[in-house]
Amino acid sequence: MNKEHFRNKVMGLVKWVLPFYLLTFLPLSVSAQKFALIDMEYILKNIPAYERANEQLSQVSKQWQAEVDALTTEAQTLYKNYQNEVVFLSKEQKKQRQDAIVEKEKQAADLKKQYFGPEGELFKKRTALMSPIQEEIYNAVKDIADLRGYQLVLDRASDVGIIFGSPKIDISSEILRKLGY
Repeated sequence: MNKEHFRNKVMGLVKWVLPFYLLTFLPLSVSAQKFALIDMEYILKNIPAYERANEQLSQVSKQWQAEVDALTTEAQTLYKNYQNEVVFLSKEQKKQRQDAIVEKEKQAADLKKQYFGPEGELFKKRTALMSPIQEEIYNAVKDIADLRGYQLVLDRASDVGIIFGSPKIDISSEILRKLGY
């Protein structure tokens, strides 16, 4: 009986203290945080320098891909010629042709890595062209966030789980105005 009486007292206390705590202290810990959304795709599409950089990257990429394709085609041609003439070649000639084919394939693979690899020329060129634009956008977002008191700015174009974002908190157009577009 004593345990039950003690339990009822504790439960009664919890019924009064918990709501009091929640109503008194929770609003202090969840201060009014302000959020904003931006649409990075919309912003980038409206920056002419970004479009020019993309076009430049596309042209360079096509040129470099043509160089890689030319070496690959040469290797394929050497291989086809080798297959057609293999019966007429001496052991030494076969070895020379095989080595030439392997070398041409290696050249194509090396060139592809040089241009399109993780630390390749295309990556470096993209970084050189895009970094100033991205930095300018970041600084504009930061300035507006500081001015308006936003604690968090999310990119709605990145699909990081934003199910709904009110257009009222989308500051994309304001970012473009700040950048002069």
